[in-house]
Formats: sequence, C-alpha cells, structure tokens
Amino acid sequence: MKKTILSLACALVTASAFGAEVTTTTTTSTGTIEEYTPGSTFVVKESTGPVKYTYGKKITYVTKKGKVLTDADVKTRIKVGSPVTVHYATEGENRVINKIEVDDD
Repeated sequence: MKKTILSLACALVTASAFGAEVTTTTTTSTGTIEEYTPGSTFVVKESTGPVKYTYGKKITYVTKKGKVLTDADVKTRIKVGSPVTVHYATEGENRVINKIEVDDD
C-alpha cells in the first residue's frame, strides 16, 4: 500500500513538472536582406550589423498591409537588398523566423 501511494505521488509530481506550459514570445526586427538562400540562409543587415536567422517549420510571407504572398511573389520579392521586417522567436541561441514582411507594391 505504501509503495502504491508513493508511486502515485511520484507520478503526479513528474507529470506536473513536465506538463508546464512554454510561452513563446515573437519579436520583430527590421533591416535589409544581406544574404538569402531559400530554406537555408537568411541574413538581415540591421542597425547593429548583420543578423542570421533560422527558418521555422512554417513561414508566412506578407506585405505590410497583410496580403499573403504567393510562391511566385516570394521568388521575385524576397532578394538581397530588399527591406524586410522579420517576426521571430528565440530558441536557445537561434532566431527562428515565423513571418517575413515586405513593403507593399
């Protein structure tokens, strides 16, 4: 009986410790694309210097007015020298991109 109660108590403590919610904060940064290779390299020249970003699982490309870009739009509008605003989350040392915002037409 003591073993059963102890086991249940340990299980509850373990479940509550690993079941904690993780809060992700999205941060934005603005600059000009300095290096760009789709799916692998995304470096933005910001006021503090070049910053390397990591691609997230899903990235949304939009204009400042919120229009979602098609794949064809992304191929022509996301290029070195383009001004962008990057929305990202910090995971360890990495800045992981969630959304990239470009100027309107």
